[in-house]
Formats: sequence, C-alpha cells, structure tokens
Amino acid sequence: MIYKVEKYISKHNLLEKDGKVLVALSGGADSVALLVVLLKLGYKCEAIHCNFHLRGEESNRDEHFVTGLCRRLGVELNIVHFDTTEHAKENGISIEMAARELRYAAFEKQRKSIGACAIAVAHHRDDSAETLLLNLVRGTGIRGLCGIHPKNGYIVRPLLCVDRGEITDYLKWRNEDYVTDSTNLTNDYTRNKIRLEVIPGLAEINPSVKESIAATADRIREAELIYRQAIEEAVKRVKKGDVIDIGALVKEIAPQTVLHEILAPLGFNSSQTGDIMEVIGNGNSGKQFYAADWCVTKDRNRLIITALGLERNVETILPQEGVVNTAEGYISVCHRSFDGVIPKEKNCAILDCAKLELPLKLRRVEPGDRFAPFGMRGTKLVSDYLTDRKKSIIEKHAQLVVTDATGRIAWLVNERPAATFCVDKNTEEVIVLRLIKD
Repeated sequence: MIYKVEKYISKHNLLEKDGKVLVALSGGADSVALLVVLLKLGYKCEAIHCNFHLRGEESNRDEHFVTGLCRRLGVELNIVHFDTTEHAKENGISIEMAARELRYAAFEKQRKSIGACAIAVAHHRDDSAETLLLNLVRGTGIRGLCGIHPKNGYIVRPLLCVDRGEITDYLKWRNEDYVTDSTNLTNDYTRNKIRLEVIPGLAEINPSVKESIAATADRIREAELIYRQAIEEAVKRVKKGDVIDIGALVKEIAPQTVLHEILAPLGFNSSQTGDIMEVIGNGNSGKQFYAADWCVTKDRNRLIITALGLERNVETILPQEGVVNTAEGYISVCHRSFDGVIPKEKNCAILDCAKLELPLKLRRVEPGDRFAPFGMRGTKLVSDYLTDRKKSIIEKHAQLVVTDATGRIAWLVNERPAATFCVDKNTEEVIVLRLIKD
C-alpha cells in the first residue's frame, strides 16, 4: 500500500517532499492510515482533529484516541472544538453542511498558521465511488461523474488509489488501532445507504465494481478537461458581457448545454435552462426567468443577464443645487439665470423654473407614464418612446425620469426633456440637470 500511495502522490503531484503537511485526523481507519503512510514516506506531518460534539461520549473518545496516537508517533496535534448544532441553526443549514464548513475553515486557518504546503484528507477509492453514485442519483453534470478529485487547491487526497479493505488490511498488518464512527454503520443517511446497500448489491453483479467505477471516473475526469475547453470557447462565441447572442447560441452543437454552463453558476437549474430554450424556439420576447440574485430576459434576438436588486420604487427629491447619486451615475442640479445657451447633449436638460412646481423628484419609469417629448407633437407613452429608441426590456425597466411636484415628467433622463417645461423667449430662471456617468 505504501508504494501504491507514493506512486499516486507522484503521478498527481500532490505533495512537496520538503514541505509540511497538515493531516486531518478523525481517528477512523482511513485517517490513521493516511498519517502513518505519510510518516513512513518521510513527510513532515502535523495533525488537526475536529470535535464537533455531535455523538456525546463517542466524540470525546475519538479526541482521546488521536491524542494518544499523536503522542506515540511524535506528531504535533491541534484540536478544535465546535458547537456544530448552533452553527447549523444560525446559518439555516444541515448538520452535515455545518460540520463541513467548520472543518474546512479550521483546516485552512491552521494551514496558514503553520505554513503547510497541503492539507491531506483521507478520502479513499470507496468514497469516490460513493460520490459518483450519489451525484448520479441526484442528477449531475459531467463534473459530478468525476468522483472526488485528487487535488483541490491546498486539499490533497493521497488515498484515492486504495479502498477501505486495503486500508484496514494495512493497519492490521502494522498492528495499528483505530476508532469506528457508529453513524457509519447505520443507513440513516443517503451516502450510507449507497455504502451499505447499493455498492454491495452492485458487487454481486461485478465483484470489482469499485475499481470499475474508479476507472470510469478517471476517464470522465480527463474527458471533462476537453469538455471545459470546448465550453470556454463556445461561451466566447455566444456571450459578450451580460448579453447572449441567440443566433450564435443556436448554431452551437449543443446550445442547451452551453446555456446551462453559462447560467448554472448564477443559480439556474437544468429545468429552467430548458424553459429558456423553449422560449428561444417560440420567439416570445419579454419573458423573464429568475434564480437567486439573477434574472435572464428574452429580448428580441438576445438574452440579457442582469443582477437583481434594482429598486422599483426609487424616489429621490432633487435639491435646487447639488449632486444626487443614482445607479446610472450622478445627476447634478444647478439653479441659475438663463443666459440663452441651450445644451444639445442628451445627458443634459435645461428647464424653465416658471413652468415647474418644485421640488423636482427622481424616480423610475412606471407603466402608463406619458410625456411630451421636445421636438415632437402631442404626448407619447414613455414605453412606446423607448421602444422606438430600440431600448431593451432591461433598459426600459431601469429608465429614470424627473418629475415636478405635480407628477408631470419634465425629463426622460439621458434621453429627452419634455416640451412642456422647455425654455422660451420669456424664460428668466432655469434649472439645469446633467447626468454624469462614472
């Protein structure tokens, strides 16, 4: 087993021979074997043990065991205690997730403290097979079928080349004791069901099922590298900033897969991706899809990705002099005598004070808003005006307007002032509004 692990470490470049290794030591057979093997291979090891206080006296037993083991082996041991139940309650997560968060945070903190080159954890071949099957049952992409990776940042897993039987045989040969977590012997949890029922059942069909699954995971892991490269190239072809070109997307070999890879990190699931593809196919525009903190909007021949949090009921009273910060930039307000100069930039509006009822207010456009665009006859729905200007649905949603105290729109910000409030030959005092982009 020692030589198999040594070869695996070398193959995947997991550890530096001269560096210190922080070993996660639970007291179970796999973690004991990991520590013993690394010491036999000449690595400088320091151990860390987490007491989650979830199994009463058994948790204290484990701590006592690892203390004695490290004392006998001459290994420095760090013990960390957690109120796991309270952490889970405070963060609204499961006990299993809470334990995982606390464990890996403690590992990283200690790694930095001692300057370790890696954190060695004791996942083995059986764990990898269980992970693959678990992901397969729950539904997964190609990455979920890769099993457990040998290396993830500073986390390394030198025992993925051996199974549980090899580990216990090795410890028996070396006359090393270990403790058993009683929860691993029950089938209360999904992973334990796979471990205690599914894999033994598959082994009746193929006695080497774990080896076969591990070999398959290795091949999928290599295929994933090719897949990731192809996806990255496809994303560059179809996505510019936060806009996905639908025409370019549908030309891809697997458009739904490309779309899923773009949206999944934002919280969209495969079912939603399918719904979006269906909308793309039927040509409906304006349809929106939400997930977590993001929204995807079908707008003509593109999909627009936007972060949520845009306040609909923004309403700010503008001062007669000063600057107001908005999501689109700064709006400066200046009250002065009219000098006959009329700016022509769309980011600026000059309004006749005599025609306004102060104070002015800044808000987002609302359904039914109308105004009289300068240079046009009559009034027009703001939504129609923005459609004529070929504004996207997202841009329409975010459009700002300035109104006077009566609610009449005086300026469609960064677009056009209302003719009702424009200067004329009788104008004496004006308010000048200017949008200043960051």
